[in-house]
Amino acid sequence: MTRVLVVDDEPQILRAMRINLAARGYDVALAPDGATALRQAADWHPDLVILDLGLPDIEGVDVIHGLRGWTQVPIIVLSGRGDGRQKVDALDAGADDYVTKPFGIDELLARVRAVTRRSAVSAVESAEVRVGEHVIDLVGKTISGGVRLTPTEWHFLELLLRNPGKLVSQRHLLTEVWGASYLKETHYLRQYMAQLRRKLERDPAHPVHLLTEPGMGYRFQP
Repeated sequence: MTRVLVVDDEPQILRAMRINLAARGYDVALAPDGATALRQAADWHPDLVILDLGLPDIEGVDVIHGLRGWTQVPIIVLSGRGDGRQKVDALDAGADDYVTKPFGIDELLARVRAVTRRSAVSAVESAEVRVGEHVIDLVGKTISGGVRLTPTEWHFLELLLRNPGKLVSQRHLLTEVWGASYLKETHYLRQYMAQLRRKLERDPAHPVHLLTEPGMGYRFQP
């Protein structure tokens, strides 16, 4: 049974989450604040953490840092609609995905299923990944159909392919591909994503695998 730790200071959200997750076969633990969450995570070792960023005692981002100091447990963060900077900080701290409040339970459950599936396969360990009609060999650096990529395109693409379904933040991509001094050059990301879509997507104007989350980052959808 998958163990889910839900961290939120709103009792009605905790109650609703417990009911809905338990009804679908998850083992659920609840924490009303960050300190309790860190203690429960250490004692209980959940398979997934759902974490509200607006906690009364510790910033949600600091809770993520605390968890990432010893575990790679998947983390889905909950945040308000106006918390764009906070979401980015959470992703950069190591969160795996986010859901914006108010949210539908079906949306949250879909994210839970996706994150737990990714955790089960531990990113992409296979040398080959399929993107639409193309088979990509990450070891041999080849793509079926004679598609060729530049070294920068390869680096950008591989960061996405090794995190299937996960939102990879703009900051992380810019730092990893170009370096920390390029954090404001988000136009690089748009340019290279457009190039990758032209080479790999069946309809580059309507991508289904290489997706943009405006203002946040990019996602590879298998």
